[in-house]
Amino acid sequence: MSIPPMAGPAFDADPYPAYDWLRRHAPVSKVPLPGCEAWLVTRYADAVAALTHPALAKDPAKGSPEWQAASLGLPLDHRPSLARHMINTDPPDHSRLRRLVSAAFTPRRIAGLRDRAQQVTDELLAKLDGKDEADLIADLAYPLPITIICDLLGVPEGDRATFHHHASVIDSAAASEVGAITAATDALEEFLTDLVAAKRTHPGDDLLTELVKRPDISLDELTSTAFLLLIAGHETTVALIGNGMLALLRHPSQLAAVREDPAILPDVVDEMLRYDGPLRNATWRFPTEPVVIGGQEMLPGEPILIALLSANRDPEAFPDPDEFRPGRHGEPHLAFGRGAHYCIGAALAKIEGEAAIGTLLRKFPDIALAADPATLTWWPSAIMRGLFSLPVRLR
Repeated sequence: MSIPPMAGPAFDADPYPAYDWLRRHAPVSKVPLPGCEAWLVTRYADAVAALTHPALAKDPAKGSPEWQAASLGLPLDHRPSLARHMINTDPPDHSRLRRLVSAAFTPRRIAGLRDRAQQVTDELLAKLDGKDEADLIADLAYPLPITIICDLLGVPEGDRATFHHHASVIDSAAASEVGAITAATDALEEFLTDLVAAKRTHPGDDLLTELVKRPDISLDELTSTAFLLLIAGHETTVALIGNGMLALLRHPSQLAAVREDPAILPDVVDEMLRYDGPLRNATWRFPTEPVVIGGQEMLPGEPILIALLSANRDPEAFPDPDEFRPGRHGEPHLAFGRGAHYCIGAALAKIEGEAAIGTLLRKFPDIALAADPATLTWWPSAIMRGLFSLPVRLR
């Protein structure tokens, strides 16, 4: 038996049959990627083991020569001005960078972000008054988190459209579109270098200003952290809102339940994250010594991807995993990872998701899909899972 196709429009639209086959027949196996092969971990227990294994490094320099030559990951060339952030580092640098960013997420700032998320959601949905149809990605899921993360980092209003353009290329371009991705990455590198310099001379009440003041973070780490927060800080929420609303609209009984009782919204968002989360795979890991997971030995430098979508549909961890069932008990989902690299923006993504989805259902109680789900197109990313558009009828 051969591994089913793991790329292409059909897989992007519905990867779950392929993941089911892998969990049953080849739960830890090598899959082809452009220029190299990578280990793919698909079962929940093995995913937890890999996510928390001390000998699986995150530093791209630990990757095999074949992986590095394939120019996989973002930024493509692992330039230090954009790649020296917490996702790509190991202790002690990872611990230091994570502590610096975590310290900026004070209770006061989180409370302000919750209020701001609601305000931005209200403003975006007010623009839909009088309209019969909308695209939930373009009209809500994209502009909401970009506005919030730009607020958080102190990106000037006049620069936000430029950032939005470059970020959208990086978010949704296929891995083969090297020229477009490189051009967008070049532009963001210049943009962030200028932004960091501006914060030194014109400080504000924002996270980037606080980081600039710290003596224990280098210039490359500053620009890399800003790049990480700008990209990862919005794309997961775009996908959470889009994927989650598609799931909810395809399950009318659950849609009616949350409309009737908004108190269950946190459970609904949590199930959205498990059922069809925003991350296809956790970001790259590399053994620093021979490691055995799921009975397979992985050698130093071999690239490893952990299939979070697959782990979150593992029947060994989630009874009836293909059912959309808010309020589940048992194992926690892995949509934001596990262990030291658990997504630092998970709480913010949930805040934005609850504001967007809750307000959408209150304002437009008759919302329904305006397209056949089979015609929807998905990002071709190896890491992210999200929709290009989600047409809906509002009334």
